[in-house]
Amino acid sequence: QSAPLASSAAPYDGAMAEYRLSAQLQGHEDDVRRRFPSPTSLFLSTFYFIFVCFLSKTAGSRSAPPSKLVRGICICGDAGIATSSRDRTVKFWTRHPEKNREYVLSKTLVGHSSFVGPLAWIPPSERFPEGGIVSGGMDTLVLLWDLHKGEVVETMKGHTSQVTGLVVDSNGDIISSSMDCTVRRWRNGNAIEVWEAHKVAVQTVLKLPTGELFTGSSDSTIKLWKGRTCLQTFSGHADTVRCLAPMPGLGILSASHDSTIKLWELTGQPLLDLIGHTSLVYSVDAHSSGQIASGSEDRSLKIWKDGICVQTIEHPGCIWDVKFLENGDVVTACSDGTARIWTTDTSRSCGDEELAAYTDLISQYTLSRKTVGGLKLMDLPGVEALQVPGNSDGQTLIVREGDNGVAYSWNSTELKWDKIGEVVDGPGSGDAAQGQVLDGVRYDFVFNVDIGDGEPIRKLPYNRSDDPYAVADKWLLKENLPLTYRQQVVEFILQNSDQNNFVPDPSFQDPYTGGSAPKPTFKHIPKKGMLSFDTAQFEGILKKLLEFNATLSSDSEQKQICLSETELSRLAAIVKVLKDTSFYHTSKLGNADMDLLLKMLKSWPPQMMFPVIDFLRMFVLHPDGATLLLKTIESGNDVLTETFRKAVASPVLPPNVLTILKAISNIFDKSCLHQWLRTHCAEIIDSVSSCRPSFSKNAHLAYATLLLNYAVLSIESKDEPCQVQILSAALEIAEDDSQDFDSKYRALVAIGSLMLNGLVKSIALDLDVKSVANSAKASMDSKIAEVGADIELLTR
Repeated sequence: QSAPLASSAAPYDGAMAEYRLSAQLQGHEDDVRRRFPSPTSLFLSTFYFIFVCFLSKTAGSRSAPPSKLVRGICICGDAGIATSSRDRTVKFWTRHPEKNREYVLSKTLVGHSSFVGPLAWIPPSERFPEGGIVSGGMDTLVLLWDLHKGEVVETMKGHTSQVTGLVVDSNGDIISSSMDCTVRRWRNGNAIEVWEAHKVAVQTVLKLPTGELFTGSSDSTIKLWKGRTCLQTFSGHADTVRCLAPMPGLGILSASHDSTIKLWELTGQPLLDLIGHTSLVYSVDAHSSGQIASGSEDRSLKIWKDGICVQTIEHPGCIWDVKFLENGDVVTACSDGTARIWTTDTSRSCGDEELAAYTDLISQYTLSRKTVGGLKLMDLPGVEALQVPGNSDGQTLIVREGDNGVAYSWNSTELKWDKIGEVVDGPGSGDAAQGQVLDGVRYDFVFNVDIGDGEPIRKLPYNRSDDPYAVADKWLLKENLPLTYRQQVVEFILQNSDQNNFVPDPSFQDPYTGGSAPKPTFKHIPKKGMLSFDTAQFEGILKKLLEFNATLSSDSEQKQICLSETELSRLAAIVKVLKDTSFYHTSKLGNADMDLLLKMLKSWPPQMMFPVIDFLRMFVLHPDGATLLLKTIESGNDVLTETFRKAVASPVLPPNVLTILKAISNIFDKSCLHQWLRTHCAEIIDSVSSCRPSFSKNAHLAYATLLLNYAVLSIESKDEPCQVQILSAALEIAEDDSQDFDSKYRALVAIGSLMLNGLVKSIALDLDVKSVANSAKASMDSKIAEVGADIELLTR
């Protein structure tokens, strides 16, 4: 049995000792995501843990793969700590039986089909001897776990979007909030109360021991409820209310995307503003001592006392959740995949070696963001690079020497590198440093350019004799920034070099100033029209059909489903019609042709399906083929759905999956079948995603094409559920480093198109699309780099 969390410590007295690292809980990994692939998650991961409809700031730097982020923390009385993650698991940690400050992983709860967010604790009882845990996920489910068995005992279905908040009432009822704008009360697995709490996403729910129920929302308000009746609305935040927490003896605390924390009386009267974070505040909690802890996108844990920030602890990623232990220790959930415990008790502090390792981790993270002369310091070669001779006289090389960048020039006469000097940053953003050296070259000006969004300062060199337009173009390409900034950069140069009499190019305007300015232009988005797989080796298809037909004919039990000589002749005639695409406007296909195809699709065994599906792929591209297929479906014989389900059924046959992906992609080319595609969007993507482990390179490309076509269709029809499903699936591809360039490119175009013309831009930002874009921008493939730049521009 695990030791109680506070058993070895004296009661916390509120002394203002500084918090130090105590323990690190590491265990959430990518492998769970791979072992338990879920089709449902592709749809539901769009509603990422407590994300917002009105997000006003893009996410900052993230230091861990998205699938490892620790999202939520639950303090489970004296029993332990539970954490939730994007790896779709809940992990339960208990005190190390021998080492006072350390924790060990006790159980991993696997049951959600997508990312897990909020958690709640049910104390031990006759039903749950070791307690229970409630979890909410992007799969819209609320799950109740028996911690002793490690099993789900109740599955609560009803929410239509991601679950964002959970509390357990004194009578055992479970109350949940959701992005679907509702709050639900569950009893014995059934929803006994449902009401629309806000007009937009509900981000958090709080129940006080005294009975008050509060909700916080993307509409920037907090509501106080009695049953389904709103007693009062608290207004004061300027952005999403992300988290609520009780403040013992005073009222409640709220954390907001407006970067502030507020303390409220239960009457709705604001008492105090805690101002100090520089980005979105995701979480807040309070201790009985009066201390407050908060976690933010700015990567800091802040400790507050009497409205004053008394300590800031930097993390190697944003902090999604913070919770106090009873003994005053603080637990943080960080985007680097690690939960950490911080203590003021020296007996529970970690050793010097572990502390030094953490300090080094923060230093490396900070160093990785430092730039010199517009270059990332960590990307520069070390001094050992000076041992390699230069290629030409005057060649410049910048190397990393400690925390500095130093420029050298190759001296071909003496065959050595001559030191030019340290590459230094200018005095301030927008200021000119005349006569500066950058990359070994002296310029009239080296401007510091702040492009915002937490990006490092970029260096822009310029000589008065240069053409500012040519300089701007060259610099934007070098920095991998959108060319839509051209005029803005030119005007910046002219203003800061005192060349106000320069006549600018009239064909360009600043895309970001003035109502008459043109909108930013993009190179690869939005996608217009559908992509199809319109080439085929008909001879090969026909040969395989004939081969399989002969096999069926020789089997006495299957002979009745083989094609007759007459049907084989007709099959060859259909192939001739399909091959002659130049006469599609006059050639005809008839009911008998559709019947022949139906016979094969419905009766042939799965292992013989792939050439039949490939035949269907080309059949639907003919105008009559699409019309005949629609007529068949409308008659009640939905052979298309039936064929799809057969093609992706277990055991998965890769040839069937590849051909059905291509066939469905081709259906987008026919508007008469668009309604069928919209109706079956969720099923198609859910089912196909479960087959992804068996995909070949061609199947990955076909899947990406399918998603891109669905993106175009869902934008045209303003189908938000379909858009969020496609966005999530496309992000899965974009984040997969094993994908080939073509597949990744099409997924990125789908993402960019949905963000630009769809209804899911805020959701994409919540899903950390910025890091996906930045990764794409660094690609060796020019198309991926360009579409990455397109998407990155949308995140500004």
